[in-house]
Amino acid sequence: MTKAKKARGKDSYLFTSESVTEGHPDKVCDQVSDSVLDEVLSRDPAGRVACETYVTMGLLIVGGEIATEHYVDIHAMCRDLLKDIGYTHPRYGFDYHTCSILNAIHTQSPDIARGVNQGGAGDQGMMMGYACRETPELMPLPIMLAHKLCRRLTEVRKTHILKYLGPDGKSQVTVEYNSGKPKKVTSVVIAAQHTEEVVDKKTDAMADHARQEIIDKVVRPVLKEYIDKETRYYINQTGKFLIGGPQSDTGMTGRKIIVDTYGGSISHGGGAFSGKDPTKVDRSAAYMARYIAKNFVAAGIADKLFIQLAYVIGKADPLSIMVDTYGTGKLARERIIEIIREHFELTPGGIIATLKLRESKNNRFRRTAAYGHFGRNEEGFTWEQTDKPKILAKYL
Repeated sequence: MTKAKKARGKDSYLFTSESVTEGHPDKVCDQVSDSVLDEVLSRDPAGRVACETYVTMGLLIVGGEIATEHYVDIHAMCRDLLKDIGYTHPRYGFDYHTCSILNAIHTQSPDIARGVNQGGAGDQGMMMGYACRETPELMPLPIMLAHKLCRRLTEVRKTHILKYLGPDGKSQVTVEYNSGKPKKVTSVVIAAQHTEEVVDKKTDAMADHARQEIIDKVVRPVLKEYIDKETRYYINQTGKFLIGGPQSDTGMTGRKIIVDTYGGSISHGGGAFSGKDPTKVDRSAAYMARYIAKNFVAAGIADKLFIQLAYVIGKADPLSIMVDTYGTGKLARERIIEIIREHFELTPGGIIATLKLRESKNNRFRRTAAYGHFGRNEEGFTWEQTDKPKILAKYL
């Protein structure tokens, strides 16, 4: 048994979450799919979108089902997006100037539209929501730290603080918990694409000074008081990360559903978000579940709350509602569910109206497609509002 294990009490455990940068191939695809959604909804709020994207070396394919009268210039939109992400030169494994783009979009199935047009859900499935008191955002600490590390990787790249970084990257954070509360970060993993500029010719690996710069310029400013002298750092653990982006890994929409949500802290219904208009409850009901959970925790009814909603295609009301407060609730589960039914609209139409999900401006949905859909106090993230605590607190 190691000294670290001996130091931990019987109520201690480790929990890990990861995130990826906006240049990760899967996240490129999520952003393309949500950019299509933004473009459609900005001109046609009633438009229907189910857009999927695939990317590999030199090729990006956009497909799916769209119902709208508005024309979307897929080629121009994709190239602008790739340029903004940073795929501006072949050395990054993908180049917005020269990559091939294939548009394979077609119209939505009338069988799906039939149920949705009557106000029903666009699909069956289970959607989860969660909130807890570990962070000011009422999110689990590991996923919030992982997101902030990836945001910082992008920031130091785009502001030329670390000029040698490429768009692709990942982070992973392991947090030690004691009696259910986060105590410190025990290990940090950073995979950061880079250029030949920082490869040590003697070792054919990333130079030690560059690894240390990533720790000093990226990790320490984000993790601050959560790290100590025992924290372990794994920076480009294979030695180097020259070949990145779509050149090294294919990407697809919807393959980062744990990154998009709560970092594995709760179960997941399996449905991805990006590229789906709000009639798809995979997305809209998951947003509503987060909105509910966050408001109950903010109201002091529980320190953490998990909610599951279940739907069937063509039917408006959820088939079931399940709530778990993990022993922290100040009200009985049945009473919480009664309050949810009384104060929150759970039909697709009610969710869309409450959260204003047909409105799209300032790349609203594209911004959700990198660095998480939750824990973001930004314009357009209406499901992050805490506007009901006063109403809910009266039940205490």
